[in-house]
Amino acid sequence: MKTFWELATSHGVVRRACSYALVVGAILICINHGDALLRGELDSRRLFKMVLTVFVPYAVSTLSSVGALRERDSDEP
Repeated sequence: MKTFWELATSHGVVRRACSYALVVGAILICINHGDALLRGELDSRRLFKMVLTVFVPYAVSTLSSVGALRERDSDEP
């Protein structure tokens, strides 16, 4: 059985997680920071929060994918 790190860094998992992170992260940034961005209020603190906003769906997608792959592999004879 592959380790967590091997699965989490595999091409398919990374590609899927990046896709979800970009789409969901962009939506969340618009919801949470859209008004400030329209006013031109972009400082390092807000930028850090925006990076975290994109990281969260990446992490959720990665953890979910690795869990599903491990479950699938454990069910195989």
